[in-house]
Amino acid sequence: MKIEHLGIAIKSLETSDNLFAKLLGKSSYKQESVEREGVTTSFYQLGESKIELLEATNPESPIAKFIDKKGEGIHHIAFGVEDIRAEIERLKAEGFVFISEEPKDGADNKLVVFLHPKSTNGVLVELCQEKP
Repeated sequence: MKIEHLGIAIKSLETSDNLFAKLLGKSSYKQESVEREGVTTSFYQLGESKIELLEATNPESPIAKFIDKKGEGIHHIAFGVEDIRAEIERLKAEGFVFISEEPKDGADNKLVVFLHPKSTNGVLVELCQEKP
């Protein structure tokens, strides 16, 4: 397991892309829309890990609701795993609660699943596996 990326909820992708490009000294390598989640993402590679900027595309998306409640900032931490289904079973056996136990297609060619923050000290945790 490794830290795959940190997800940051932002109001404006254009503004935040400019900010992070200056901060990191490089451009985003990928922008992608995930319509099912109502979000547009922008990724920055940092060594083996990434930063994912998340802009809501509709007011009912989880990112829009997060920003309304907490403002812009770190939304989740994602851990890269080799076998997402095995990790789901392992973590369920340890007592962790999932928002959904079925992996779904996510951004950046990943299968993803989220653990409920109530079982992870208030931190939204994402597991992600590279799609075959």
